[in-house]
Amino acid sequence: MTTANTSEKLHKVTYWTVTLLLCTGMFAGGVAQAVHAPWNAQGFIHLGYPLYVMTLIGLWKIAGVVVLLAPGWPLVKEWAYAGFFFVMTGAVVSHLASGDGISGVVWQTIFVILIILSWYLRPASRRLKRTDIIQA
Repeated sequence: MTTANTSEKLHKVTYWTVTLLLCTGMFAGGVAQAVHAPWNAQGFIHLGYPLYVMTLIGLWKIAGVVVLLAPGWPLVKEWAYAGFFFVMTGAVVSHLASGDGISGVVWQTIFVILIILSWYLRPASRRLKRTDIIQA
């Protein structure tokens, strides 16, 4: 096995490890939010959000996981990454604004890092091609 093949394989394994960690967390959180798990609902109430927002975010997270794991759909994958990024950075800001402090944003920050890493490490087959971008 050449050095290039080893590097390529390591890149692929790293991408899938990061992406599966991200998707596992997003799916578990999405299900908990969609079914209004009591501990999750308490968090949303603490932050001042109505519970219908929790349902919507939960369903979007589940849909985003399906998109990231499915083959194809490079443009929709970009939207899923953006949606995950907006939701999790919004969670960081919401927790800080509500006085939760740094200890209240550890998991959200970890997920922001996983989102960025998964997006950055994604293979060419999961990226937009220049021909996929509509030019105005």
